Amino acid sequence: MSALGAEFAAQQFAALHQPGRPFLLPNAWDVASALMLAGAGFPAVGTTSMGVTAAAGLVDGAGTGRDETLALASAIVPRLPVPVTVDAEGGYSDDPAAVADLAAGLAALGAAGINLEDAAPGGGLRPLPVQAAIISAVAAAAPGLFVNARTDVYWLRAGAPEDRLGEALRRLHAYADAGASGIFVPALTDIAAIGRVTAEVSLPLNLLWQPGQDMAELARAGVARISTGSGPYRRALAAGLATAVAARDGGQPPAPDISYGDLIDLLDSYSTPRSRA
Repeated sequence: MSALGAEFAAQQFAALHQPGRPFLLPNAWDVASALMLAGAGFPAVGTTSMGVTAAAGLVDGAGTGRDETLALASAIVPRLPVPVTVDAEGGYSDDPAAVADLAAGLAALGAAGINLEDAAPGGGLRPLPVQAAIISAVAAAAPGLFVNARTDVYWLRAGAPEDRLGEALRRLHAYADAGASGIFVPALTDIAAIGRVTAEVSLPLNLLWQPGQDMAELARAGVARISTGSGPYRRALAAGLATAVAARDGGQPPAPDISYGDLIDLLDSYSTPRSRA
């Protein structure tokens, strides 16, 4: 991809983040799922670290999926006609320079964004100064990349429940000061707390999709983006298992499938790099 194409994709992606007008970002785990999601009309596609690592037999969050993540990004970024953002767990290193090199490489591929979490591979949360230094290094090395700074205070249920909002805000303010483009707080569901975050942190807020969410309520609270995370991947696994069980037991599959021919046609239609300009 040309530098102009990468810059255009990054600008497109950043422009999608409008507080009060949340867009739905679906997360892919392989080339076929990414192509299907782009073909369904979503304005951007993300990857899911859970899906990418689990498909390779690895454990999500352990910092072991770097090669698989880069391989998927290399495969889908040139082929999709929409911006792609990459879930890179915590950057696969505690060294800010190493994570900055990873981000610069993704930007060179034409990725529009990167998701970086503050969960430590060994458990718990990374020290705030370490995570802030990583975000600062990434923002400096890849200035056009949309850096989605994720805090796992709620996801990991860190500390006492009454202290979580304060700790999340402390981290989010630090990540904003370090140069993040957006913030992500998975497992944050309380609408009053969501409103506090959007009111106090001047970056677009990303939340994790939950079945039955009231999108209008989230819009009123100022949310800018909703990510599906590993939900589609895990449901695809469940549907695949249910289909195999139905075949064995003489039942009906839980949902219609995409035909063999349609899948071949989909892959063929996206076989060459796509122009975004």
